[in-house]
Amino acid sequence: MTMPDDNKKFTFIDAVRCALKGVALASKERNFRIDMVFALFTIVLGLICSISTLEWLVVLVCFGLVLGGEAFNTAIEHIVDLVSPEYHVLAGKAKDCAAGAVLLFAIAAFVVGCIIFIPKLLALLFGA
Repeated sequence: MTMPDDNKKFTFIDAVRCALKGVALASKERNFRIDMVFALFTIVLGLICSISTLEWLVVLVCFGLVLGGEAFNTAIEHIVDLVSPEYHVLAGKAKDCAAGAVLLFAIAAFVVGCIIFIPKLLALLFGA
C-alpha cells in the first residue's frame, strides 16, 4: 500500500482512485462475479418487465448491498489472512461471519426480487 507523502495532501481524486482499486480487487473474486451476473440478469428482467422507478431504486439498493457486502467480505478475508496466516479457529469464525453477512444480503435481495418480479412474470406469461 502506498502512503501519501507528508507534503502531499490526500485528495478526493486519490480517495476515489483507491476506492476503484478496491472495487477492481473485489471484482476478481468468484462470488462477486457471480453476483454481477445476477445483477445483469436482473437488469434485463427489469427492462422486460418494465418495473417502476421505485422498484428500480429497490433493486439498485439490493445490488449495492450484495456487492458492497462482497467487497467487505473480501477485505475481511485479506485482513484475517494477514494477521493469521496459519489456521486459527477465531480467524475461521471471522471469515464465516463475513460470508454469512453476504449470504443474508443475497437472501434478502432474492426475496425482494421474487416480490417484484413474480407477479410481473406471471402477468406476462398468462396475460393476467
